[in-house]
Amino acid sequence: GRLGILIARHLKRLERVILGYLEVSDGPEEEARLGILETLQCTIEHAWPRMPCRLPVLLKALLKMIWDVHTDQSSTPEPVKAALLQGATECLILLDRCSEGQVKVLLEGVYSSCEENRVRECIRKVQENT
Repeated sequence: GRLGILIARHLKRLERVILGYLEVSDGPEEEARLGILETLQCTIEHAWPRMPCRLPVLLKALLKMIWDVHTDQSSTPEPVKAALLQGATECLILLDRCSEGQVKVLLEGVYSSCEENRVRECIRKVQENT
Protein backbone atom coordinates (compact mmCIF):
# COMPACT_ATOMS: atom_id res chain seq x y z
CA GLY A 1 0.00 0.00 0.00
CA ARG A 2 0.90 3.67 0.13
CA LEU A 3 2.51 3.37 3.53
CA GLY A 4 4.87 0.74 2.16
CA ILE A 5 5.88 3.04 -0.70
CA LEU A 6 6.38 5.98 1.63
CA ILE A 7 8.46 3.92 4.01
CA ALA A 8 10.54 2.51 1.18
CA ARG A 9 11.23 5.98 -0.13
CA HIS A 10 12.34 7.25 3.25
CA LEU A 11 13.97 4.07 4.42
CA LYS A 12 17.51 5.41 4.52
CA ARG A 13 16.58 8.40 6.65
CA LEU A 14 14.21 6.37 8.75
CA GLU A 15 16.92 3.82 9.35
CA ARG A 16 19.29 6.51 10.60
CA VAL A 17 16.63 7.80 12.97
CA ILE A 18 15.85 4.31 14.24
CA LEU A 19 19.52 3.48 14.75
CA GLY A 20 20.08 6.76 16.55
CA TYR A 21 17.23 6.08 18.95
CA LEU A 22 18.24 2.50 19.61
CA GLU A 23 21.68 3.64 20.71
CA VAL A 24 20.64 6.00 23.46
CA SER A 25 18.69 5.33 26.58
CA ASP A 26 16.19 8.10 27.23
CA GLY A 27 15.70 7.60 30.92
CA PRO A 28 13.95 5.08 33.13
CA GLU A 29 10.73 4.91 31.14
CA GLU A 30 12.52 4.43 27.81
CA GLU A 31 9.52 5.80 25.91
CA ALA A 32 11.51 6.80 22.85
CA ARG A 33 13.19 3.43 22.56
CA LEU A 34 9.98 1.50 23.06
CA GLY A 35 8.32 3.70 20.45
CA ILE A 36 11.14 3.28 17.98
CA LEU A 37 11.06 -0.51 18.34
CA GLU A 38 7.40 -0.40 17.31
CA THR A 39 8.30 1.84 14.41
CA LEU A 40 10.97 -0.62 13.36
CA GLN A 41 8.49 -3.50 13.50
CA CYS A 42 6.11 -1.59 11.22
CA THR A 43 8.95 -0.68 8.92
CA ILE A 44 10.07 -4.27 8.58
CA GLU A 45 6.52 -5.39 7.91
CA HIS A 46 5.98 -2.76 5.22
CA ALA A 47 9.37 -2.73 3.58
CA TRP A 48 9.82 -6.50 3.72
CA PRO A 49 11.74 -6.99 0.41
CA ARG A 50 14.24 -4.28 1.21
CA MET A 51 15.18 -5.55 4.61
CA PRO A 52 17.71 -8.31 3.90
CA CYS A 53 20.36 -5.88 2.64
CA ARG A 54 19.95 -3.88 5.84
CA LEU A 55 20.28 -6.91 8.06
CA PRO A 56 23.85 -6.43 9.28
CA VAL A 57 23.26 -2.86 10.39
CA LEU A 58 19.91 -3.51 12.06
CA LEU A 59 21.07 -6.72 13.65
CA LYS A 60 24.10 -5.04 15.16
CA ALA A 61 22.01 -2.18 16.52
CA LEU A 62 19.40 -4.50 18.03
CA LEU A 63 21.99 -6.77 19.62
CA LYS A 64 23.86 -3.80 21.01
CA MET A 65 20.63 -2.46 22.46
CA ILE A 66 19.79 -5.84 24.00
CA TRP A 67 23.27 -5.91 25.51
CA ASP A 68 22.99 -2.34 26.81
CA VAL A 69 19.62 -3.04 28.39
CA HIS A 70 20.95 -6.19 29.97
CA THR A 71 23.99 -4.43 31.47
CA ASP A 72 22.11 -1.25 32.36
CA GLN A 73 22.78 -0.39 36.00
CA SER A 74 20.56 2.69 36.09
CA SER A 75 17.10 3.12 37.54
CA THR A 76 15.25 1.54 34.63
CA PRO A 77 12.45 -0.58 36.14
CA GLU A 78 12.42 -4.28 35.39
CA PRO A 79 9.15 -4.24 33.37
CA VAL A 80 10.59 -1.55 31.12
CA LYS A 81 13.73 -3.59 30.52
CA ALA A 82 11.60 -6.63 29.77
CA ALA A 83 9.51 -4.62 27.30
CA LEU A 84 12.64 -3.36 25.53
CA LEU A 85 14.07 -6.86 25.24
CA GLN A 86 10.73 -8.16 24.03
CA GLY A 87 10.49 -5.42 21.39
CA ALA A 88 14.01 -6.02 20.16
CA THR A 89 13.37 -9.77 20.02
CA GLU A 90 10.19 -9.21 17.98
CA CYS A 91 12.19 -7.12 15.52
CA LEU A 92 14.80 -9.86 15.21
CA ILE A 93 12.07 -12.44 14.58
CA LEU A 94 10.54 -10.28 11.84
CA LEU A 95 13.96 -9.71 10.29
CA ASP A 96 14.61 -13.43 10.38
CA ARG A 97 11.34 -14.13 8.57
CA CYS A 98 11.93 -11.62 5.85
CA SER A 99 15.49 -12.80 5.27
CA GLU A 100 14.52 -16.48 5.13
CA GLY A 101 16.34 -17.45 8.28
CA GLN A 102 19.53 -15.44 7.80
CA VAL A 103 19.19 -13.92 11.25
CA LYS A 104 19.12 -17.35 12.89
CA VAL A 105 22.35 -18.19 11.10
CA LEU A 106 24.00 -14.90 12.07
CA LEU A 107 22.91 -15.29 15.67
CA GLU A 108 24.39 -18.75 16.11
CA GLY A 109 27.87 -17.34 16.64
CA VAL A 110 26.61 -14.75 19.08
CA TYR A 111 24.72 -17.37 21.05
CA SER A 112 27.67 -19.70 21.39
CA SER A 113 30.02 -16.94 22.52
CA CYS A 114 27.61 -15.26 24.90
CA GLU A 115 27.31 -16.20 28.53
CA GLU A 116 24.64 -13.75 29.57
CA ASN A 117 21.39 -15.56 30.19
CA ARG A 118 19.11 -12.69 29.34
CA VAL A 119 20.81 -12.05 26.05
CA ARG A 120 20.84 -15.76 25.24
CA GLU A 121 17.17 -15.94 26.03
CA CYS A 122 16.36 -13.27 23.43
CA ILE A 123 18.44 -15.09 20.85
CA ARG A 124 16.84 -18.41 21.71
CA LYS A 125 13.38 -16.97 21.16
CA VAL A 126 14.43 -15.92 17.69
CA GLN A 127 15.99 -19.28 16.93
CA GLU A 128 12.96 -21.22 18.13
CA ASN A 129 10.56 -19.10 16.13
CA THR A 130 9.40 -20.75 12.94
